[in-house]
Amino acid sequence: MLKNSAPGVVTTTIDQLTSLGRSNSLWTLTFGLACCAIEMISTHMAHHDLDRFGVVTWPSPRQSDVMIVAGTVVKKMADPIKLLYEQMPDPKWVIAMGTCATSGGPYYRSYSVVMGVDHLIPVDVYVPGCPPRPEALMDGIMKLQDKIKDDAKSGYRSDPVYVESPNAEEGINDGKAD
Repeated sequence: MLKNSAPGVVTTTIDQLTSLGRSNSLWTLTFGLACCAIEMISTHMAHHDLDRFGVVTWPSPRQSDVMIVAGTVVKKMADPIKLLYEQMPDPKWVIAMGTCATSGGPYYRSYSVVMGVDHLIPVDVYVPGCPPRPEALMDGIMKLQDKIKDDAKSGYRSDPVYVESPNAEEGINDGKAD
């Protein structure tokens, strides 16, 4: 937004104004598949309270604009994930939460595991960890809000955003087995 020389006048484009509203009222479709889902649920509790960021969990894909995939995605779940993603209205975004959702995690050698949800649908934000802390998901949501605003300014969809894992600094296992 640009401030005009006249006092009290602000000029902007309708896309920037719309993206401001979209970024601050995210309706999430949660797809909790494993232990990461417990951490995702705890971000909605009183201590972290995602509602203050304008995030509302919604059970229907037809009214949701953000899908959070938390946990191991197996091949049997691939078609339902694609179907739910296709039912979401545009614009839509996806957050891959946890090492299993981003790369298969400790189960990546299994015949039935998809090596990350990005092999099925486009992912906008990657939140690493096994499981990631609620603060990491909150950071991912704030990065998604920034991405929505930046994409409206540039006019095109930018590359995915990666959340820094606090576990990497502490030397804790990221969930991948050798």
